[in-house]
Amino acid sequence: MEFNFLAILVAAVVPMVLGFLWYNPFLFGNVWMREAGMTEEKMKSGNMAVIFGVSFLLSILLAFFIQFLAIHQTGVVSLIGGDPAAEGVLPSYQAFMADYGNDFRTFKHGALHGLLAGIFIVLPIIATNGLFERKSWKLILINVGYWTVALTIMGAIVCGWV
Repeated sequence: MEFNFLAILVAAVVPMVLGFLWYNPFLFGNVWMREAGMTEEKMKSGNMAVIFGVSFLLSILLAFFIQFLAIHQTGVVSLIGGDPAAEGVLPSYQAFMADYGNDFRTFKHGALHGLLAGIFIVLPIIATNGLFERKSWKLILINVGYWTVALTIMGAIVCGWV
């Protein structure tokens, strides 16, 4: 099982492109700014090069990790210690890979796992933080929606790009 670093890099761009659209005033930008207490002045005060650079590095980490959620073969490879050619690998591994090989390596399957990650990982985390920070449900749902759509697309890319 080899990692497709091109797919990881392409998937890592997704949150940035989607964020440009999602948080644009034509979609959710105005509501997000109001609910988050964000102002134009505050937006301009940050170092955008650092913000985008760190965001991209974090997106690479996320794209790398989502492979483990979406690609079942990575779990099988991890059970044998990561080296299918290593001495002592049982024939059952070879039989499993012969039976299933690249099964479930589709854009649709990856999108499903990204969607599930959004619902069962992102939603509980962001909603819990939002509740304790006394944020509105509008803001919570805008942010959860963004990450759920981003993970759905990212999962599709890393799983389907064989």
